[in-house]
Amino acid sequence: MKLVIAALRHPITILVAVFAILFFSWLAVRNTKVDIFPKLGLPTVYVAQPYGGLSPEQMEGFITSYYEYHFLYITGVKYVDSKSIQGAALIKIEFNEGTDMSQAMAEVVGYVNRSRAFMPPGTVLPFITRFDAGSVPVGQLVFSSETRSLGEISDLALFRVRPMFSTLPGVSAPPPFGGNQKTVLITVDPDKIRNYHLTPDQVVQSLVKTNTISPAGNIRIGDSTYITPQNSVIENLQELQNMPLQLGSGPAVYVKDIANVSLGADVTTSYALINGKRSVYIPVTKRADASTWDVVQRVKAALPDMQAAIPDDIKVSYEFDQSGYVISALKSLLFEGGLGALLTGLMVLLFLGDRRGALIVVLTIPLALLTSATFLYLTGQTINIMTLGGLALSVGILVDEATVTIENIHRHMEMGKSKARAIADASKEIAIPKLLILLSILAVFVPALFMNGVPKAMFLPLSLAVGFAMIASFLLSQTFVPVMGNWLMKHHLSNTKNSTGAFDRFKNKYAQYGSRLQGKGGVFTALFIVFSVGAVILLFKTIGTELFPKTDTGQTQVRLRLPVGTRMERTEDATRKLLDEVNKIAGKENVLISSAFVGTQPSSFPVNYIHLWTGGPHESVTKIKLKPGVISLDKFKDQLRVAVAKEIPAAKISFEPGNLSEQVLNLGSTNPIEIAVVNKNLEEGRKTATWLYNQLSAIPYLKDVQIATPLNYPAIKIDVDRVKAGQLNLTTDQIMRSTTAATSSSRFISPAYWLDKATGTAYIIQVQYPEYRMNNTTQLEMIPVASDNGNLHLLNEVASWKRITMPGEYDRLNQQRYITITANVQGKDMGNAFKKVNDLISQAPVPKGAKVLLRGQSELLKDTLYSLQFGLLVAVVVIFLLMAVFFQSFRTSLAILSVIPAVIAGSLFFLLITGKTLNIQSYMGCIMAIGVAIANAVLFITAAEIRRKDGDIRTGYLVASENRLRPIIMTSLAMIAGMVPMAIGLGESADQTAPLGIAVIGGLLFSTISVLFFLPQVYQYAVGKRNYVSASLDPDDSNSKNYNEQ
Repeated sequence: MKLVIAALRHPITILVAVFAILFFSWLAVRNTKVDIFPKLGLPTVYVAQPYGGLSPEQMEGFITSYYEYHFLYITGVKYVDSKSIQGAALIKIEFNEGTDMSQAMAEVVGYVNRSRAFMPPGTVLPFITRFDAGSVPVGQLVFSSETRSLGEISDLALFRVRPMFSTLPGVSAPPPFGGNQKTVLITVDPDKIRNYHLTPDQVVQSLVKTNTISPAGNIRIGDSTYITPQNSVIENLQELQNMPLQLGSGPAVYVKDIANVSLGADVTTSYALINGKRSVYIPVTKRADASTWDVVQRVKAALPDMQAAIPDDIKVSYEFDQSGYVISALKSLLFEGGLGALLTGLMVLLFLGDRRGALIVVLTIPLALLTSATFLYLTGQTINIMTLGGLALSVGILVDEATVTIENIHRHMEMGKSKARAIADASKEIAIPKLLILLSILAVFVPALFMNGVPKAMFLPLSLAVGFAMIASFLLSQTFVPVMGNWLMKHHLSNTKNSTGAFDRFKNKYAQYGSRLQGKGGVFTALFIVFSVGAVILLFKTIGTELFPKTDTGQTQVRLRLPVGTRMERTEDATRKLLDEVNKIAGKENVLISSAFVGTQPSSFPVNYIHLWTGGPHESVTKIKLKPGVISLDKFKDQLRVAVAKEIPAAKISFEPGNLSEQVLNLGSTNPIEIAVVNKNLEEGRKTATWLYNQLSAIPYLKDVQIATPLNYPAIKIDVDRVKAGQLNLTTDQIMRSTTAATSSSRFISPAYWLDKATGTAYIIQVQYPEYRMNNTTQLEMIPVASDNGNLHLLNEVASWKRITMPGEYDRLNQQRYITITANVQGKDMGNAFKKVNDLISQAPVPKGAKVLLRGQSELLKDTLYSLQFGLLVAVVVIFLLMAVFFQSFRTSLAILSVIPAVIAGSLFFLLITGKTLNIQSYMGCIMAIGVAIANAVLFITAAEIRRKDGDIRTGYLVASENRLRPIIMTSLAMIAGMVPMAIGLGESADQTAPLGIAVIGGLLFSTISVLFFLPQVYQYAVGKRNYVSASLDPDDSNSKNYNEQ
């Protein structure tokens, strides 16, 4: 009341406050980060460890196992998940929510250093990177050239563009994909080296001894101090060719005699294809706390400088721009919210019949929304699909406070009061009821404070958006509305009797309905509650569930797998065939761009495994972007599956998240269904995995079912006969060093360096055999090895070989080996699919000590639904306690709660008939509908309680329901009108927000019917037929039964 008086006495202050809202909201919106989702937390640290050439078995045993053992000592660690393939290991450390990540990161670094003390010589320091669910690719920097080699493009991208790129705020800049590190190659001719009686290891050792890094000294002569640099490091490639391989007397042998020296790249392990052509790209990955929009705009702004830093024959472009998806989603919400506000205003005008009053009501909507946007900025929130969804959700209910005020002003003016007096009295009279309405709405969002993890990260921003807007609406209705009413409203109301005749007739019929049901409250109450609760249970079991609504953005990602161990070149051919099929299905002109990565990351760039994991040369990952609206993604996927099965029968494909929202919600998983068969014995684990694979493949809505772990990788095992080797004065070390240089390179076992003085960049010199020459086992047998006495032998003299198969990848969870099975879901909701998979897992033949875990989205969906359901229960408890406090009656509070099952049933029913699922968005709609239903119930109960206090226990509830008929219908229809654009999905990316609007509309329709036609009978049966007795125990309170007791 004092707020109303202060506003009426200081109207200029209110006007200044409005200008302040406009100005500061402009500043807030201008500076607020824009993204698709709020920051999700889920702290994770990745450790990427290379060791070129080491087998998967060696990587697991000599590298990964030490890391895992030590990482489990770290405070707050949730689990340690590792993958080990040839030449690389990736360890993912996920922490519990609330862990101090600065301390955790320091501990990770400390335990990495301790672990390395146990590892083989030559183990380089790993890459340690903190990642988050929000650390996702938002585009690609693509480099293309018709004249340059991939090595040249990669080197220029790495040393010229990446430094500019990585300094942009919010950007994570990995090395280029599709290229390799620039390297000085000493490519040994196998025939010549044997003819000169040399071994690959002798070439390596000669290189190391004659090309050493030596510190420069100083000589002080006269008044000067001279630096004494030495040519201990070979300064040009010509010198390297003339490097002697044999010392002492006798015929000289130089590098040029047995090898070719060139400036090239490390051993090729991968290719990148842009629109089917080999190229190089750098993924643009935003940091978790960065804005997608800001990151993309900064990268685009820097493109001219990046282009200027490289030769003109290399073109750099920005592709797979995800900011467009973000902006289209946000524009969609803004459009739906704006149209909703317009429809709400028209609904208010229809009921009030007062254009000026309706204008005042509508003006409170943008002011409340802008105030909310300002406070969202001050609390560190971003502009995202959840905060904008909250603002759009609150559009309809924002008019409630102002509408009640304007309607009450009308009522007082109809009593003959002057405009100023009517405004003052009306605003004071309803201050407390409006406050209760505000608290009723806010109460349903209290559970957000008690949630954890992803549900809290998603629900809290929406709750804050609605809460701030509702509080602002209440304050505006107590200040802005009275002031604007004095300035804009007419002094006398026009006669609107004729225009309300239809409503009066409806009101009379409504009154007759209530009169006919007198005395039947008990039966009516029982039927209403039983039917409502039964409907909720039935619908809840029937409706599907998922984490977030699906949306078709025209983007997808395809992982292609050929038989394990297939050469990278064959995988590249198959990938090109895949792209041909994509062009046939969608039409070449409708494929905006495709980007494929074939093979595995180079050992020099292990950090790239964090951004894209592939299990071997037999895998490729292709991103495809189609023109919007050309073909639905589900149809496209089905046709591509059929085409690949026909044209590339040896290949298997699996679709992975292609757009930003799916990548974020998958939390790093490649597929929604990911099963881990945990068993130290891989052979036993394989049996369980095969059984599950066969069972899952028989389920029609599970697509792309695959055992993702490569278990049968082809290998040629070399067995050294140590007895023969000893007799020939050879050691295993000598044999293996030559073999490694011949089959891989000397890069990791004996690194040597060359300094490019023109750029100031050092490059590794490595000795290797030509890859094309090592193409049969005869070449392997002919590798020369030398003993300490100088005698030369061939490998087949001291070793044998045999073809075997071995696991190509070792996956471990908290030091326990597991096999991964992946699958996609199509044509079925995630909740029921997960339930079916869990049923199969419970039937699987699992040996003692082993276990099967369903990972991927399943765990997140389970936690999210539990949090939302628990949150709904908390909301009901909060409302019950709030109502009990206000009415000082538990019976009255229970009567109000009786409408909640009907509201939930309405939301679920509408979701079911529109083909939507129960997800985060639709849950939000249900909760909001409950808040509005409680507010409408309070309107009726408040009026009924006044009549009961006056002693009218027979017909008071009927009179109250008639008096509240108009405001309840108006409030409900206004919000329904505001939600219609969202429910219809008129804007882009509307599929994601439509369930929210549908749930609100369904809940409000059922709540309106419940409050108007059922709640009066429930109230009368439970409370209204009893005489009012105050709960007060104060003997000085005139309403207390203890009044005047001595």
